[in-house]
Order: sequence, then C-alpha cells, then structure tokens
Amino acid sequence: MNQKAKKVIGLLTALVMGLVFLMYSGFGVKEWFDANYPEFDKSNLPLINAALNSLVFVCLLSAFSAIKNKNVQVHRRFIYTACILSTIFLLNYVFYHMISETTKYGGAGFMRGLYFLILVTHVVLAAVSFPFIVYTAFLGQTMQVESHRKLAKYVFPVWLYVALTGVIVYWMISPYYQHYTN
Repeated sequence: MNQKAKKVIGLLTALVMGLVFLMYSGFGVKEWFDANYPEFDKSNLPLINAALNSLVFVCLLSAFSAIKNKNVQVHRRFIYTACILSTIFLLNYVFYHMISETTKYGGAGFMRGLYFLILVTHVVLAAVSFPFIVYTAFLGQTMQVESHRKLAKYVFPVWLYVALTGVIVYWMISPYYQHYTN
C-alpha cells in the first residue's frame, strides 16, 4: 500500500473511532445541549439516519449496476455519493447519540435475539469495514483497477449489508424511541 495513503486511511480510521468513543463517553454533552437548546427536536434524527442508509444502499446498487455495464464515470459518481452520504450519516449518528438517551430495544423472544444479531453484525462490520472501504475507494481513484476489483469483491457486499441492516435496525427499534415533547 502507498505509505501516504496508509497514513491518511489510518488517521481517518482513528478519527472515526475517536468520534465513536466521544459519543459513548458523553463528557456531559447531552446535559449541555439540553440546557442550551431545549427546543431542539431530536426525534427525527434516527429517521434521517435510516433515510441516509437507504440512500447509501441505493447508491451502492446503482454503482454496481453501472460498473457491470462498464460505465466507470457513473459508477464513480454513485460511489462518491455513497461515501458522502455515509459521512453525513456518521456525523448525524454521533450527534444524535451524544445528545440523546440510549434507546433500549423492548421486544422479546425470537425478535429480541434477531434484533441483537442484526445489531451486533451491523456494528462490528461497520467498524471493521471502514478502512477497507476507504482503501478500496483509493484504489479506484488512483486507477489501480485490478487491486480495486479484487478488494471490492469483498468490501462491496459488506458495505451493502451494513447499509441495509442500518435501516432494519431502525425499523426494529423505532417503536421504542422516546418521543420528545419540546
């Protein structure tokens, strides 16, 4: 791997993991936010995240279709759009979880087990795939086509799964979200 690319991808990965750490640690952000922005309606942020994941899913399928039809320019546009939407998702996700209470899944039995199976695979694969998604995009951008193609065979279905399961997790937990009355 190009050393400069390796450093940039490592830095981006560390930044994302730092954001996630910051999200879980809180540092009193929720209390500060509630005190300073009591009228802010948080209730639509999870739906926005689900919509962003849906759009990422559609962009990935469209990118796949474009490359199968040998339309590299359209493929790139859809991949870039998926990357931008994923970035917006991540920022919104971290923001929401920093300013909101944790939502507990309220289902029982088989559905509870299914929910946690989907959630755990979604979270683990999202975290693990991030540097590979960035590296695959780098390979495509730098026209290292054969390496890009080989890695994309593995990275693409994982990214597609993460986008789809993000929406499924939202559908499954949405009945349990607190509805804010600000």
